[in-house]
Amino acid sequence: MAAWRFVALFGVWCALWSFALSQSHPLLSSGPMLGYAEMTEVAIWVQTSQEATVQLRYWQQGKPETSRLTDPIRATKAGDHIALFRLTDLPFGTRFEYELYLNGEYVKRDYPLVFQTQPHWRWRTDPPEFTIVFGSCAYFNDPVVDRPGNPYGGEFEIFQTMHRLRPDLMFWLGDNVYYVEPDWLTESAMRRRWRLSRQQPELQPLLASTHHYAIWDDHDYGPNNSDSSFRLKDAALRVFADYFPQVRYGLPDAPGCFYRFEWGDVEFFMLDNRTYRSPNNLPPSPDKRMFGKAQLEWLKNALKSSNATFKIIACGGQMINPMVYFEGFGLFPTEQQELFDFIARERITGVVFLSGDRHFGELLKVQREGCYPFYELTASPLTAEPANGHPDEANNPARVPGTWMRGKRHFGLIRVLGKRGERKLVLSLCDKDGKPLFEHTITESELRWQN
Repeated sequence: MAAWRFVALFGVWCALWSFALSQSHPLLSSGPMLGYAEMTEVAIWVQTSQEATVQLRYWQQGKPETSRLTDPIRATKAGDHIALFRLTDLPFGTRFEYELYLNGEYVKRDYPLVFQTQPHWRWRTDPPEFTIVFGSCAYFNDPVVDRPGNPYGGEFEIFQTMHRLRPDLMFWLGDNVYYVEPDWLTESAMRRRWRLSRQQPELQPLLASTHHYAIWDDHDYGPNNSDSSFRLKDAALRVFADYFPQVRYGLPDAPGCFYRFEWGDVEFFMLDNRTYRSPNNLPPSPDKRMFGKAQLEWLKNALKSSNATFKIIACGGQMINPMVYFEGFGLFPTEQQELFDFIARERITGVVFLSGDRHFGELLKVQREGCYPFYELTASPLTAEPANGHPDEANNPARVPGTWMRGKRHFGLIRVLGKRGERKLVLSLCDKDGKPLFEHTITESELRWQN
């Protein structure tokens, strides 16, 4: 009986907590959300429910005398009621607190509003230690358009669990919302889907205090398994960039949601696996590509020019899995071989892969002849329905034993630790309550060339 009472009380507490999260200012639709953070600049995103004037007040943590008030930004219907602040001339390596004002009125939040700038560490200190959470396949229910039957999305408390870890970075690795049939037909419908999904109450604390970086996969780009032929890919990129602000996306002559950025001594290469994608069902040939020639050339040049200890390549779909029964880089063998051969020929050190899409999680390890091992950590789903994969994948020879996360919503956790020259990545997959399935450490020495 005591256990039953505890469960009942816990359920009441969860309901009250969710209700408290949902209580908001009538002018606030969602946010604030932290975007990118550089050494002297940070992006903060806010969306209002109607036209309003938005301002932020921010100060160095513990130093209220450093308070500064931003110039007002008018969130208008033409701009999807989004106010994007790019705070500049900030001191590096500093943590800040901030407040939100709508039409001059202070908007109280019951969770921390904090952001940070990156440290200027080179030639001065060891590189910083930091924590990343990541995931993919976040379905936010909408009874108006969802399929009949049980809701496809659930266990949204996973976002609160992630927030409690106080991570520095959050990576959204595709299917960050799910366009359904009416959504991918017009830009206005795409924006409606993002606006509604971003309002999820449990999501707000994580948005407000962790810096967010994102790429897309098929469901937040267009229809299921969509490719370069999607008619509204330009509009999809406009919408995506509005909801996940970045320093820049793509190249002047090759638009897309790919980009690179650094955090400490780790560089991240965020890839677009949709804009230039050939149809999955084309037979293999040199012309069948997932990334396209321009993006792949950019990636190779970026890897070659990088001095980072770890070079993390993030993609919406799996990159190294030898068992490809659905989608994955293995459907594009010429392009896959081109990238892997380049890494080996140019002796690129420290490459690790991250991915989503599969509705299950796993850590893969592929040992190519004459090369250090390639690792790939896949995390999926966040809130969509979990899946079990193809039956033959139970015996995947590339999977690190004990790392297959099936039938559970979960997220990836990466801790970057250690002194200069002794850096390591500690990888985990955690369930919705934060319980890790496993912990696997990769040292920088493991990802070096031996001769």
